[in-house]
Amino acid sequence: MGDITRFGISIDSDLLASFDRLLVQKGYQNRSEAIRDLIRAAIVEEKTDAGHEQMVGTVTMVYNHHVRDLADKLTEHQHQHHTQVISALHVHLDAHNCLEVLVLKGSSAEINRIADELLGVKGVKHGKLFVTSATPEQH
Repeated sequence: MGDITRFGISIDSDLLASFDRLLVQKGYQNRSEAIRDLIRAAIVEEKTDAGHEQMVGTVTMVYNHHVRDLADKLTEHQHQHHTQVISALHVHLDAHNCLEVLVLKGSSAEINRIADELLGVKGVKHGKLFVTSATPEQH
């Protein structure tokens, strides 16, 4: 960790009260750690938006495995991107529905493109992509 720098900020009292309530809900011990997390999140978001930074992401999908050829199509997509798909988890939710979580690694542009392809396959009921930095800020 680098040198610690202290700085002051001006903030509206109502906004600060709302922030303090959020800190309690999230379990933060102090404002400094919460502000550090907000800064880290903004840096990761900027890296994601840049499109070329090395990122990791998870694609979570729910689908009915009885839909004709759906599982095969999803598997084929994964094989087409075998260098970016680094792990997969498959869970049987009930007699019809499956949850699949894929871990992807690559540029944010690649990860977004692959996720769009997977989530756009006919028969996928719901899905979501979460992307974060492969090298998060340590401080």
